[in-house]
Amino acid sequence: MASCPMPLAPPPAPAATATASQRYCRTKFSGVISAAVSLSQLKQVHAQILKSPSLNHHFLQLLLSSLSFPSYALSLISYLPHHYSPTFHLTNKIINHLSRSSDNRNAILFFQAMLRKDFPIDRFSFPPMIKTASKARALDEGRMFHALAAKLGYDSDPFVETALMGMYGACGLISDARFLFDAMSHKDIVAWNIMIDGYCQSQLFDDALALLEEMKSGVEPDERIFTTILSGCARFKKLDIGKSVHELISRSGTVLDSQLQTALVNMYANSGAMDLAQTLYDKMKIKNVVASTVMITGHSRHGDIGAARLVFDEMVDKDLVCWSAMISCYAESDHPQEALKIFDQMQQNGIKPDQVTMLSVISACAHLGALHRAKQIHETVVRKEFGRALPINNALIDMYAKCGSLHDASEVFIRMHHKNVISWSSMINAFAVHGDAANALKHFTLMKLENVEPNWITFVGVLYACSHAGLVVEGQKAFESMVEEYRITPKLEHYGCLVDLYGRANHIRKALQIVETMPMAPNVVIWGSLMGACWIHGEFDLGVYAAKQVLELDPSHDGAHIFLSNAYAKERWWESVGGLRGLMRQRGIVKERGCSAIEVGDRIHEFLTGDRRHERADEIYAKLYQVVEKVKQVGYSPNTGGVLIDVDEDEKEAVVIGHSEKLALCYGLIEKGEEGCIRIIKNLRICEDCHKFVKLASGVFKREIVIRDRSRFHRFGGDGSCSCGDFW
Repeated sequence: MASCPMPLAPPPAPAATATASQRYCRTKFSGVISAAVSLSQLKQVHAQILKSPSLNHHFLQLLLSSLSFPSYALSLISYLPHHYSPTFHLTNKIINHLSRSSDNRNAILFFQAMLRKDFPIDRFSFPPMIKTASKARALDEGRMFHALAAKLGYDSDPFVETALMGMYGACGLISDARFLFDAMSHKDIVAWNIMIDGYCQSQLFDDALALLEEMKSGVEPDERIFTTILSGCARFKKLDIGKSVHELISRSGTVLDSQLQTALVNMYANSGAMDLAQTLYDKMKIKNVVASTVMITGHSRHGDIGAARLVFDEMVDKDLVCWSAMISCYAESDHPQEALKIFDQMQQNGIKPDQVTMLSVISACAHLGALHRAKQIHETVVRKEFGRALPINNALIDMYAKCGSLHDASEVFIRMHHKNVISWSSMINAFAVHGDAANALKHFTLMKLENVEPNWITFVGVLYACSHAGLVVEGQKAFESMVEEYRITPKLEHYGCLVDLYGRANHIRKALQIVETMPMAPNVVIWGSLMGACWIHGEFDLGVYAAKQVLELDPSHDGAHIFLSNAYAKERWWESVGGLRGLMRQRGIVKERGCSAIEVGDRIHEFLTGDRRHERADEIYAKLYQVVEKVKQVGYSPNTGGVLIDVDEDEKEAVVIGHSEKLALCYGLIEKGEEGCIRIIKNLRICEDCHKFVKLASGVFKREIVIRDRSRFHRFGGDGSCSCGDFW
């Protein structure tokens, strides 16, 4: 049971005039209260008051100082005797402070406790209380404040009326807000603005524009009114209405101040009209931080990273929000290293990150897959005191999993005091991508025992784990449980996992049956999964059919073209191969080149197939030939079956030996000496030859090697085995 503050000691009997020494002590203790900023310090002050009855009159000051901790302040007020009654001024000071708190629910509970303790309230007390109910969408409490205001005769006060309108609008009762608006004896610009904003937030833009026309007969719309409507248009991407408002502004001769210009830029950018947003932005004489950040975000959404960076670089003053926007731009656009560089620059400029920034940084690091960098980011999280934030911990689990460290991901998970469905789903997915289906299913069971109900994302992780371990029966049961027990409607992702489950296990006809009977049209990923399974298991006729379905949906899909080319090559139909590859060149379709990356120290080294660009290329290739000779002694023979080009066997063997992951591995063996795990990231699925090569090399050199390919992790344990069990 949580401990509650002890009741106050009874007040001391009135004494004669206080001595100078007593007055000094009271003044000094008042300073002690003012200096108390942490919860523990406030509790120490409270203990002193309980020990010394002469300090009881400081209780209200303590109460005021504790408002930054609403739950503690709430417990204090519960024990406040009735004879400790503050003035109207102090009551309103408390109410105003709490109304600015982010803890709206506890603030409302505090207001209710104040009323029970007969704190004096006046008309100035109600607007902040009602606005707090508005922020919390607390309709019942808002109605209670309305009733009390009416009882005390304050409901006709214009400040109370406008606060009530805003509350009803925020709670979705726009007709109630309009009733109050129509009943107002005098409507100032604030009242019109709140009513129009209510319509915009309810997406009733026709009503908002009609009210704007009605307003013109008595009150001239100003910049605030137009900004309100434009903000609503931006939020709900109402480009046509936004353009109409822009035309109205131009016709009315309203001066385009900085705020209104920013609202227009924001409306166009959020509505996808970046050309119009850029034109307006270019015309701004003083480009404020808000407008610049909007442009960065807008360009980022449209994939124009260069334009976003140009805006960012031209900014003179940068705040945390714009730094975060630029980091997010790179993190979400497949440029994780640039995101981390911007983060480093931000810190060098003395800007402290917030939780939003750290989530983008963690995401970038996860995408990069660099464990050394991931640990640095985790240290920053701890140093900046984000370590207890639930979203941060969930993101750290995902980051460590994608950086190849199941151990670190599990450590974060175990240390979490509170876990939600995202935490469990992240951990299950971590085990899944590492091929540890047993632990994925174990955690799925534990999650249910902890009464955390799985969601659709959880089941994607469970099905993924089953498909990559060949657990067909378990996968089928999980799918049935999702539908029948949890009433979750399967999405494309679930059907994709099911097709993959059957396809990998060589149940090709079952996979095809799922594709043909699923309630929604299969997408490129699902047809591609079937196509890949057909290639692995030699079902070339069905594979060709699946490849053609992929091309129906995405004519420039390189994988489907390569599949058809390879299928023709297996049949030695070289003329058809040449024709297809000529068509690819004509359409500008290029096969994605294999690329592998390895982190050494603070640098990421990338290798392409047959790459000789590295500064130590000669040394790397010398090491490669040494490793090839050693693994040949334990059974390695280059598998050239996947090289489907019309060249002699020696050339095919040279192509296979020069694959990017082999080059990265040899560089890792050079740099990391005799000890330490070698971690490699591959942009494509690891081929059969490289998988066997690395597995044998792991055994020969007694080294742990972890490779993250396009779909999963392969952990070679140093004993010549792989975590995938050769099933991938």
